Parts: sequence; structure tokens; C-alpha cells
Amino acid sequence: MNHLPEPTRVVQLPDGTHVYADQMPATFQGPQVVHQHIHQAAPDRTVQRLALGSGVGAGAVAAGVYFGPLLIAALTAIAANFVFLAFLALILGWGVHTVVKSIGGSHGEAAVKNVGKAAKLARRRR
Repeated sequence: MNHLPEPTRVVQLPDGTHVYADQMPATFQGPQVVHQHIHQAAPDRTVQRLALGSGVGAGAVAAGVYFGPLLIAALTAIAANFVFLAFLALILGWGVHTVVKSIGGSHGEAAVKNVGKAAKLARRRR
């Protein structure tokens, strides 16, 4: 006849502590429900996640991660160059206009009037 008590099972709680199964807190009794929150992927990673889900290789995903921002940077640099060139053309045009008007004599004044008339005519045609 065995007079020893029945062994008690030891359980590890999610926080890492160990307790006896018969002394577990009431919050840990019964089945535990796992709440899973699904969030939308960030806009710059959506294509990569879709690519991974559809079986595209890691090389294609790496290329998308690398060349995506590179393409945006290149397009931004091109746009900045166009803005700079337009500003430069505006300044140079204004400078030529001023020089022709100031030192051109009667021919310069006539040229400025003709350009002004052409600009007005072009605005009316729109």
C-alpha cells in the first residue's frame, strides 16, 4: 500500500513562472484564446508580400525592394533637373529681354513690342 500523495503536475505560465497545476490562477484555467490582429501591409511592401504569396522567387522580391526606391529617387532627380532648367530658362529669358530693351535702341523697342503682341495673340487663341 502506497501512502504517498499523488504527484502534482507543474505548469509553466506565459510569463515564464512555474506553478503547480492545482494552484493556477483562475485567469489561466480553461482554454486560452489567441487574438490575432491582421494589419494591412505598408504600401511599399504590399507588392513584395503579394510576390512572396504567389510563388515569385526571392530574387524578384529583392529586386523590388532595391529598385523600387531607386526608381523613385531617379524620377525625383529628373523632375528636379527639369524644374531647374525651366527656372534657368526663365531667368535667361528675362535677362535677354532686359538687355535688348535697354541697349537695343529703336530696333530693341520694336522687338519687345512685337514679342508682347505675339504673347497677347497666343493667349487669346487659347
